[in-house]
Amino acid sequence: MKVVYHETYRGVYSSDPAAAEGRIESIYTELVDHFEFVAPTLASEADVSLVHTQSHIDSIKKLRLFTNALLAVGGAIQAAHLACDSEPAFGLIRPPGHHASPDSSWGFCYFNNIAISVEKLRHEGKIKSALIIDFDLHYGDGTAHFFNAIADVSYYHVPGGGREQQLKELSDYLDTRKRYDIVAVSAGFDRHVEDWGGTLETEDYSEIGKLVKGHAEKVCGGRRYAVLEGGYNHHVLGKNVRAFLEGMK
Repeated sequence: MKVVYHETYRGVYSSDPAAAEGRIESIYTELVDHFEFVAPTLASEADVSLVHTQSHIDSIKKLRLFTNALLAVGGAIQAAHLACDSEPAFGLIRPPGHHASPDSSWGFCYFNNIAISVEKLRHEGKIKSALIIDFDLHYGDGTAHFFNAIADVSYYHVPGGGREQQLKELSDYLDTRKRYDIVAVSAGFDRHVEDWGGTLETEDYSEIGKLVKGHAEKVCGGRRYAVLEGGYNHHVLGKNVRAFLEGMK
């Protein structure tokens, strides 16, 4: 398991909770002694245009966080490439992305990191099909919007409910999925009992990681990666991310 990370991700680029000071540091501190870290490079505008319109790209160019957003996309692409080479990976990146549609974005997102990384692999001919699992508290409307008409890519958002119900529904869903070339994960940690969602315990993220690993090993030779989406309580965020990675590695 490798963690894709750049010091730039620590930078406070706006006033929203995803950009809060100390958020990335809380995860980095928990992971640094347990996983190998690798650095990403900036994504190109051509990469971003695989999902987003030029008008949307131009609108983000006007913001001072444009470079941060390109580096987040680059981190997701790096994680995807590692996974294609049979190395499970996690993108410790920000800004998040799953609320970014082709021509708009909201919810602390600017470019859709997970969608672009999947499309990059498809564009390069490295994969044809993909399963995207999203366990963030919030539905990844941008990801669903883009892939809605693409039969070879499936998007699944874990439903709400109690912790046991959430894990069971994810497990049951995975049991119905038979053929994909890679499993990609929008990993949001805001369902935690001490975060906005108030349901999942830290050990539940380990179980989610194990479900992802087991499914990937069964259907696509173990090719799997994840990128950071939400999660806002810095006191528990690092432990939750580590639990997930320990399960998925």
